[in-house]
Amino acid sequence: MSEWQEVTLDSVAIINPTESLRKGQISKKIAMDALQPFTKKPASFSLEEFNGGMKFRNGDKIVARITPCLENGKTAYIDLLDENEVSFGSTEYIVLRERNGISDKQFLYYFSISPIFRDVAILSMTGCSGRQRVQTDVVEKHLFDIPPLPEQKAITAMLSSIDDKIDLLHRQNQTLEAMAGVLFRQRFVEDVQEAWDAKPLNSIANFLNGLACQKIPPKNALDRLPVLKIRELSSGISDSSDWATSDIKSQYIVENGDVIFAWPASLMVKVWDGGKCVLNQHLFKVTSDEFPKWFYLGWCRYHLKEFIAISASHATTMGHIKRGDLDATMVVIPSDSEINAMSEKMVPLLDKQIANAKQIKLLEKLRDTLLPKLMSGEVRLDYD
Repeated sequence: MSEWQEVTLDSVAIINPTESLRKGQISKKIAMDALQPFTKKPASFSLEEFNGGMKFRNGDKIVARITPCLENGKTAYIDLLDENEVSFGSTEYIVLRERNGISDKQFLYYFSISPIFRDVAILSMTGCSGRQRVQTDVVEKHLFDIPPLPEQKAITAMLSSIDDKIDLLHRQNQTLEAMAGVLFRQRFVEDVQEAWDAKPLNSIANFLNGLACQKIPPKNALDRLPVLKIRELSSGISDSSDWATSDIKSQYIVENGDVIFAWPASLMVKVWDGGKCVLNQHLFKVTSDEFPKWFYLGWCRYHLKEFIAISASHATTMGHIKRGDLDATMVVIPSDSEINAMSEKMVPLLDKQIANAKQIKLLEKLRDTLLPKLMSGEVRLDYD
């Protein structure tokens, strides 16, 4: 097998390649908010007038260069554009493009999310606290050990196969959630029976608000758990997550499969899959001793748009809903036999989503274990 070479980054990657977009041209914009931590593909894009920003095309990598986005792992591989289409995004991106015959486009993505690259980029950051930026000129001239192109492709094949499986499971879960939503609306919204009772949402489930976790710090490194805040609900537990003591009442412990409702600002309802943690204030843990999980989860999701509108109407710096809004939100309660019949359809859909989420976490752990070993040469792959 060929030996790795010590080279500067700009000798294997084109840094911030030149592209052209007319000012005012309607183009796809990939905003910083569309990048999820250590997630290969951007979550979304919008069509907007181009008035400035970094430009890129399919195959390029966009790396956040500002704190805390870089530390949080906001890096993406672009593959959602049409052929020869140019997109744009934040001025706080570094764009990486492969050099033909020297580097593999997907290898550069995995390289850019590895500690080999990230540690150098983070150490190069300068500026005032909270607004530090990567010094691109320092990073592009830094020496890195890079494998030959055939080994790059072998590394890419292994890591991308894992990411492809993760992406497939995410898409399966989106489909399963959509199917559950359709079944729920058809039966309990569009086909309501006159004999069914109507009750407030908070009468079918308990909405437990979390703790002020900054007041319960861990007493030692063993008896502690990560804190689940709105950020973690959206992006998962990370190295920057806070910790709290685990010596608390059990109802404030969040486990995989629990329904979590974020009630201020960016309202969302999710089935948690990020491991054991402590429920922070501004989040509800939703449970019920009377009704199945799919039932109260379905009603929370059905009314989410309404709650978002209520939150936006509140004249506060951080929109939110109140417990009174839960009192005022009505749901219908079918007969026990109807709930049992629907459970036969809904429970398998929810169980499959939870199982897929568990598989995703295992695959992510495998990928994250292999990544630094492959990028450092600790683990070598055979290739033709």
